[in-house]
Amino acid sequence: MISRRSLLMAAPAVATAGYLAAGRPARAAGGTIHLGYQKYGTLLLLKAAGTLDETLAPLGFTVTWSEFLSGPPLLEALNAGAIDFGITGETPPVFAQAAGTPFVYVAADPPAPRGEGIVVPASSTIKTLADLRGKHLVTTKGSNANYLLVAALAKAGLTPKDAQISFLAPPDAFAAFRTGSVDAWCCWDPLFAAAELTGGRLLTTAEGIAPNHQFFLARRSFAEAHAPVVRAVVAAVAATEKSVAADTDAAAVKLGPATGIPVSVLKVALARVAYGVGPMTPAIFADQQKIADTFYGLGLVPKKIVVTDNAWG
Repeated sequence: MISRRSLLMAAPAVATAGYLAAGRPARAAGGTIHLGYQKYGTLLLLKAAGTLDETLAPLGFTVTWSEFLSGPPLLEALNAGAIDFGITGETPPVFAQAAGTPFVYVAADPPAPRGEGIVVPASSTIKTLADLRGKHLVTTKGSNANYLLVAALAKAGLTPKDAQISFLAPPDAFAAFRTGSVDAWCCWDPLFAAAELTGGRLLTTAEGIAPNHQFFLARRSFAEAHAPVVRAVVAAVAATEKSVAADTDAAAVKLGPATGIPVSVLKVALARVAYGVGPMTPAIFADQQKIADTFYGLGLVPKKIVVTDNAWG
């Protein structure tokens, strides 16, 4: 069953080089970096390439990998110290920061609003966002799609209380949608592309509603102690992203066997990616603060947070 995406980006060489050189110096003492990845995306391709150990060897580090279904459990593992570095969408870090998870934002991919959206069955009478009133909607709690659904309802003058919302893990949400037990599904690529290619009808993408960033996160203590290692991982990601951007169809062919996701689905999903990993910026943090404030206002996170408190450096 298709699971979570961590979409693939490519970085301009000059900007990336400048970013990787930034930050306060730190000495890597050697050891292992534990990476959390999801069954789709940049880190999975980097894992499949098998080159990261060689990249980190001069720093005295090796790599271990752990797979996660989505961002929230990945951040739970980071909180527990089971991983040192991973990638998630926008919303999981908000919930994690509110819960006191000791992470920092290391880097970000550009917004990719075409990579998530709301789909309805082909025969559905739902034509506009306003038609979602009173309908049974499904998404994954704490995910990017969770925020998109809230923002899409708000755009139509609705609140989550105006619909029946079920929170399901990605495979269960996909099953519920395919069996017709829900009226609409708010999801992300490659799930989003799979739904469209298997009979779903697009109601809206996130364009004009939510940015859909992806973030590279690190355990705070690890990033502070081993900054060169963290930057070396980001540089390796940037190199992978650059090759993917040059030929997304070839990347889809390569990623398919590693994930079990149909190549046809991956070709659609990878074509909707905004490529270019880079540093966190005030504008990106402002987007994150808006998401945090929205969930706090809805009572979905327990306290108001300042997202820049988790900036790196």
